[in-house]
Amino acid sequence: MTIHQKFRMTVAQFLVWAESQPGRYELVDGEPIRMAPERARHNKVKYRVCRAIDDALAQSSLDCEFFTDGMTVEIEGGRSYEPDAAVQCGVKQDLDQTVLAAPLIVVEVASPTTAKLDAGNKLLDYFKVPSIQHYLILVPERQAVIHHQRDGAGIRTTLVTAGNVHLDPPGLVLPIAGLWPIEA
Repeated sequence: MTIHQKFRMTVAQFLVWAESQPGRYELVDGEPIRMAPERARHNKVKYRVCRAIDDALAQSSLDCEFFTDGMTVEIEGGRSYEPDAAVQCGVKQDLDQTVLAAPLIVVEVASPTTAKLDAGNKLLDYFKVPSIQHYLILVPERQAVIHHQRDGAGIRTTLVTAGNVHLDPPGLVLPIAGLWPIEA
């Protein structure tokens, strides 16, 4: 009998490996996990939240940069994720790097295949990153935003279904109404 031992990658090894792979991957416990293709609803909501964040930043005088998916958030312990959107402030990103230097806000659009991961391990892992102050999970089918915010030594969670999501720091306001595509 042959026993195959799985090779566990470091984040650095994974990033080099992932550059040569078709499709997108995240690293969980040292193992690459292929990301599922997006459904149209997911893609439309992701575009709208990206546009809302970009518009809010354009209207502010904040020293912040906005990033779409494809950028990596490195988590201690052999994990790395690609959020659907991210913001970092006060840090200039090396344009030749794929890892965000100091993300402040990370956003995930939940889908049927990712909802448990987004609300479980990603929630726990994202807040291991000291710079992250806000983690937004958008739930398109319910037209809701679950806003997790660092609050001293804990995390405060707010469910937002109308009005605005207030992201302070850095001082951004995202209107909820424009996040959901109009169904035909």
